[in-house]
Amino acid sequence: MWKNYYIVQTVDELVGLLSSQTGQTRIIAGGTDLMVEIRNGKWPELDTVLDISRVPGLDQISYDADGIIHIGALVTHNDIIRSNLIRERGFPLLQACARVASPQLRNRGTVAGNLITASPANDTITPLMALDARLVLRSLGGTRVVPLREFYTGLRKTVLQPDEFVTEIQFDGMRQNQFGNFRKNALRRAQAISVINCCAVLSMDGSQIVQAALTLGSVAATVLHARSAEEFLVGKALDADVITRAAELAVADAAPISDIRASDAYRAYMLKVIVEEALTDIHKGNLADSVPARVPTLDSKQGFSAHPAENWDGKVIHTTINGQEYFIPYYGDHTLMSLIRDYVGLTGTKTGCEEGECGACTIFLDGKAVVSCLIPAPRAHNAVITTVEGIGDGNELHPVQQAFIDHAAVQCGYCTPGFVMSAVKLLEEIPHPDRETIQRGISGNLCRCTGYYKIIQAIESASLKMEA
Repeated sequence: MWKNYYIVQTVDELVGLLSSQTGQTRIIAGGTDLMVEIRNGKWPELDTVLDISRVPGLDQISYDADGIIHIGALVTHNDIIRSNLIRERGFPLLQACARVASPQLRNRGTVAGNLITASPANDTITPLMALDARLVLRSLGGTRVVPLREFYTGLRKTVLQPDEFVTEIQFDGMRQNQFGNFRKNALRRAQAISVINCCAVLSMDGSQIVQAALTLGSVAATVLHARSAEEFLVGKALDADVITRAAELAVADAAPISDIRASDAYRAYMLKVIVEEALTDIHKGNLADSVPARVPTLDSKQGFSAHPAENWDGKVIHTTINGQEYFIPYYGDHTLMSLIRDYVGLTGTKTGCEEGECGACTIFLDGKAVVSCLIPAPRAHNAVITTVEGIGDGNELHPVQQAFIDHAAVQCGYCTPGFVMSAVKLLEEIPHPDRETIQRGISGNLCRCTGYYKIIQAIESASLKMEA
């Protein structure tokens, strides 16, 4: 997979390593894109991986005296979803993050990584471009700030240099006279890449639009502004005719292609639909309800944190799994799933898609539910891990496990450990979830046998028993 793996501990160490590398080098934070690319053979000459997932200070969201929001390089999609600041001052970004992949992937995937991957279908690019975000790039030679609209040079191409990394994202917090809305069209409600997406951010003076940003995703080689529609909207008051005309102009500004997810004709048709929906919601004020007040993140926040990785010599992984310490000789060029199953022998963690899609390999890493197939094995160093074998109490099954038995929420059983792990963490985070919350909580787990009804019933039952 790779020849050298460094667990970076400081920003200064990172910029030094970036400046000194001669072979093919990649930075990894969440790894939800990079690990799939490595598995699919995109980086056959990969020499060095720089793991920045435990660099202190890069996982913060802050708001300064000038009204600028700062999002660190390690802020995950679920961090955004939990942030009251983003809900109040950057709501379209929260809307987008709530539609990204699944809870397990959102616990690892970072917003910065989503931008750097540079796919025009990536959900967070569209709202951040509408919010006129900037990226702070750092290297040994210094720091530069690049507007997000100037960051992309083509399909999956950016201005980021080999010795640079994105240290933070900045944008001006939305004011009281600004209203923003993100919309996405996809093939499923969860675990689905955008067929198309859009974001509208309007600045209002009473009922009149004084400034408009309308960005479109997955309709060209890069996310783009619908300039004709933006110019048309300025000076207008939103009504049905204005909304329809703006949507028509947005379609004219786009250049959709046909691919495996949709034809160019379908994209053009649906683009008009979702632009109309985005503007109509702003006109009617139907924004807050688009994201529940409590979105399951499968992170119970029990005090676990990303433990520092000091004293790692690159040879022995020291980790704690189900309360037992392990000292594992070099296993660096494997996944965490392989370490758990093949080395430690805990086979309840199942090998499924190996792309983060099915959830069969779900574990708890430092208190968060994650898919272990997309995590490098060295990330286990100084970490606390729980697998399905470790959730019970001695000889007693966990209430969720017992509920799955009682409600016959099992057919072939292959996916069951992953469902159980997601359900356990969901009930730790939200003890009394309604049915929709349960559906969101297990949206990162796939069952190919049945229709989920008994699984949901089992989780509802376990919730009641745990309360009692």
